[in-house]
Parts: sequence; structure tokens; C-alpha cells
Amino acid sequence: MSFWRTKRAPAAMPGLGLSLGITLTWLSLIALIPLIALVIRAGSLGWQGWLDAVTGERVWLSLRLSFGASLIAAGLDTLAGLLIAWVLCRYKLPFAAFWDVLVDLPFALPTAVAGFALTALWVPDGWLGRMLAPLGWKIAFAEPGVVVALTFIGLPFVVRTVQPVLQSAERELEEAAESLGASPSQVVWRVVLPTLRPALLTGFALAFARAVGEYGSVIFICGNIPMKTEITPLLIVSRLEQYDYAGATALATIMLAFSAAILALLQVLQTGRRVALR
Repeated sequence: MSFWRTKRAPAAMPGLGLSLGITLTWLSLIALIPLIALVIRAGSLGWQGWLDAVTGERVWLSLRLSFGASLIAAGLDTLAGLLIAWVLCRYKLPFAAFWDVLVDLPFALPTAVAGFALTALWVPDGWLGRMLAPLGWKIAFAEPGVVVALTFIGLPFVVRTVQPVLQSAERELEEAAESLGASPSQVVWRVVLPTLRPALLTGFALAFARAVGEYGSVIFICGNIPMKTEITPLLIVSRLEQYDYAGATALATIMLAFSAAILALLQVLQTGRRVALR
């Protein structure tokens, strides 16, 4: 009696099972398990206890400021990041290495230092604040200060996401469009931007995710005024300082849910765009 044996297809890479197991284990330890523990801790409050912890005008105002300012900052980062990446890739600048390193400064700069520096610039008697004070515009210790801080720390994410796509883009497509009579604006809107759109969406999502969880750079410039310039991470820290661990956990879960929903929506939009381009 004979048995037929089928050969297994070779793995994509040696040790795939081992490397995949190590990766999943590592991700579970640093991300999945802490998040599950957070949800379980919040669940111990019960439905009514959780609602009592996350409802209230102060909570919702802090959530509105955190997510609203993060969305605005991510939008500004997308526009500014696209322009900066374009200039760095398409023009020969003097001291190009210096400007390239300067883009990464928010990555390396401690957030508390960034917040202190931004506050010194935008207070009414600061270098930039004194120019706006006669107009009645207040940046530091007001909601615009939160947007300024979040824009500062999120900008490198957009630049470093768009820059490689611009560098690898085929210039022949732009030249072909110009040779066919397309104006510069038509080349940008019909040739360049469709290529960059996935990278821009990714950069926007990264900048938004970074801004939502920001704490160090915001607490200096926002003034921490309850129900006016108080962000949700600060409210969580305040509850922890009051030993209200359950309330802090409940706030953390609602921020987790909102952030995950927005990032999932952006991922769906980006995936749909890729499918439409095929």
C-alpha cells in the first residue's frame, strides 16, 4: 500500500514561525495585554460607575479640546508637512543637512522643554506674543496655544511620511503632463497629489495619534484652566494624584475608544482609496 506525500511550500523566510511567534508575544506584552488590563479595570466599575466617571461637563469639555485641537493640529501638519517635504526634495537649499535635521528636532526634544520654549515665545510679552497682543489675540494660556503645541510635536510625522514618496516619485509623469499642455496647478492636482494621498493620510493619522496623547508640551502653554484649557490627559493625571484610579481608568478607556474609532476610520478611507486606484 502506497501513500502519497505532498511537499509543503517553502516558507517565505527561514524561521517564519519562530519570528512570528516572537513578534506576537512581544506585541502582546507591550500593547495588547496592557490595553486588555485597562478595559478590565474599567469594567470593574460597572456600567453605572463607568458612566458616572466619564460624564460631566468638565470631562466632555476636556475631550472636546483634546480631540478638536488634535484634529486641527493634524490638518495643519498635513499642509505644512507637504510643503516642507516638497521644498526639501525638489529644491537645492543652502545648508540642506541643517534643515533636514531641524525637521526631526521635535522627535528628540523633551516635550517639557518644547512646552517651555513655546510658552516663552507666545506669552503676551514673548517674542511672538507681543506682536499679537495689540490685536487682542491670545495664544499662550488659551485654546490656540494647545493647537500650537500639538502642531509642533506632530509635524515631523507628516514630513517623514511624505518625503520618501516624493523622492521615489517618477518625475517623467510630471514632465509628460507638462509636455501635453497641463498647467503647473493641473500637474499638482492630477499627477502629484493622487500619488501622495495615501502618504498624506498616513501622516495625518500619525500626527493625530501623537497629538491626542500629548501631555508634556501642552501643560505649560495651555495654562491648565479647568473647563477652558484643560486637556483630557491632564484630567487623568489629576485624578491619579487624587488617588481616583477608577475614574482615571474610565477616562483612559473613553480616550482609547475614540482614538481607535478615528484611526480605524482613517484606515478604512486609506484602504478604500488604494482599492479604487487598482
